[in-house]
Amino acid sequence: MQEQVTQPEHPSTESHQSEAMTRFLNDYPVTMTQNVQWGDMDALGHVNNTVYYRYFENIRIDFFQRLDMFELMEEQQLAPVLSESQCRFRRPVFFPDTLLLGTRISTLADDRLTMEYGIFSHSQQALVTQGRATVVCINTETNRPTPLPPMLKAALADSQPEEAGLAG
Repeated sequence: MQEQVTQPEHPSTESHQSEAMTRFLNDYPVTMTQNVQWGDMDALGHVNNTVYYRYFENIRIDFFQRLDMFELMEEQQLAPVLSESQCRFRRPVFFPDTLLLGTRISTLADDRLTMEYGIFSHSQQALVTQGRATVVCINTETNRPTPLPPMLKAALADSQPEEAGLAG
């Protein structure tokens, strides 16, 4: 299992990083890029509100894969299940654009974790969307919440900056 999640290189249209981008990278330790697709837009010409939940799913799944979370959970007949989700739209996003999706863990409990999301627009050089979700560890035989395996809980905590204050 991978112990530390590292940040990939971030594409930039400028030779220097904006102050807003620096703040975003400091706030969200796990990131990935996402191109806005033509089909992401709605009749009003901006990214449809439902697409942001897919963007959240993309960074959540990417983060879990970096930790080999699915393999570890499957071996123990466990699964991560989304129990709650919310989104705050700060600015509309348009095609074409490259987004930086970010996530962090704000709460790590015995059987669940709360993830916070941010979406940064390269063209606007601004945070455009924020969200959060609760992911519960479920036993796939009983369909009931069950504690996160200690090794996974430690890996989740280790993936976050020390100042986050998560205990693994």
